Amino acid sequence: MEKVLFTIIILCCFHTSAIANNNEHYLFKIAGSNTVGAHLAPACAVDYLTSKGMANVRIKNTAITNEKIITGINSKGIEQKIFIAAHGSSTGFKALRDSTADLAISSRPIKDKEVDALAHLGDLRSRKSEHTVAIDGLAILVHPSNPVQQLSVQQVAKIFSGQIENWQELGGLDLPIKLYARDNKSGTWDTFKNLVLAKKYQLADKALRFESNDTLSDNVAANPAGIGFTGLASVRQAKLLAISDDNTQPLIPKRLTVATEDYPLSRRLYFYQPQASIVGQNQWLQGYVDHCLSALGQKIVDKVGFVTQNIIAVNQPLYNNAPESYKRLSHKAKRLSVNFRFNIGSSQLDNKAVKDLERVASFLSTPENKNKNVYLVGFTDANKQQRYDLLIARFRALSVHAKLMSKKVSIFKTLSLGSFMPIASSQNSIAKSKNSRVEIWLETEPLLTASR
Repeated sequence: MEKVLFTIIILCCFHTSAIANNNEHYLFKIAGSNTVGAHLAPACAVDYLTSKGMANVRIKNTAITNEKIITGINSKGIEQKIFIAAHGSSTGFKALRDSTADLAISSRPIKDKEVDALAHLGDLRSRKSEHTVAIDGLAILVHPSNPVQQLSVQQVAKIFSGQIENWQELGGLDLPIKLYARDNKSGTWDTFKNLVLAKKYQLADKALRFESNDTLSDNVAANPAGIGFTGLASVRQAKLLAISDDNTQPLIPKRLTVATEDYPLSRRLYFYQPQASIVGQNQWLQGYVDHCLSALGQKIVDKVGFVTQNIIAVNQPLYNNAPESYKRLSHKAKRLSVNFRFNIGSSQLDNKAVKDLERVASFLSTPENKNKNVYLVGFTDANKQQRYDLLIARFRALSVHAKLMSKKVSIFKTLSLGSFMPIASSQNSIAKSKNSRVEIWLETEPLLTASR
């Protein structure tokens, strides 16, 4: 028994030794989300070091699962290293607190208690500290042979809380449902808990828990009775389900639906950068953050399997019961792959939207786009009186209009559709904030020949 306990103590100490070892010299250290850290953060690090002219850049796995070292040789023949520990979003903020990491990666927004605990590092919710590095869709996965094609958020909640226990209840085979979930340290779990379970449901005790998205996905793909949730980059051999929320249209997580965050279980993946690193104390870290957010870095996001924030124009299928003004717009224009959103309960654009203004301005300045009409469409969450919905939505559209005009983007027309076409349930206080948004559309024909 003493030998077993001694072995456990040694393993526990060894598990934390890599990130706590300050004797090793790293350009910088990253800790947190497995969703971000398993593939995206290392791939961005490889691309970043390569862009700096380093040779023989590669990813090395350490003896500890979900920890990696990215190495490269500089022009002087010296090995340079970046360390990444991907054990869950909460571990990234703890590592910042303990000074064992320079950058936290997270698959959910920072919590109030974490902001308070890290106040000595600056306001981590500020525009300079909080960066959306990619968009992800929380993927609901089943076995490829499962005949079920779509579920509502509410049905998913009942499945994972144990209220629905057999696939036959959902039109599937007569099989007891097997649950696969991420562990408690995971930002993916936090997102699922907030967007799906909310405060109404608890995860069933029988659910199997995993630190790794990939491992969870592989287990679902091997079990005809299984269902689980991961980030989009970890779908692998499993089958994706379309998801709806209350009366919203069921959507498969795809480029447009996730990039615009119309998909009910879309989420943002974050970097949280202490203020001290921004003012020049770690230029390598600042360079890495800037590279990952750049157009080149966003190509890596796409390559890894998440949704890039680089802008594209897409034909959008017409929604049922759409107002005539929206139908006409969809016939002559393409929707850009971004929605401008606002801080919860505020008329101020959120941090991602501020960066998206720059991306949109750059996209619209290209020769093929600069002579085309641009439209803004405002939406809001439902209020007691519809006329207020229309006013609030118009105000939001005009707010974005002014911001784009300051970047020399000419807006042809703004529309207000009020609370039409909600994309999230009003019963979830976090999710419903997505309903307050501004779409941007680009007419397909050049300005001189555009129809009016």
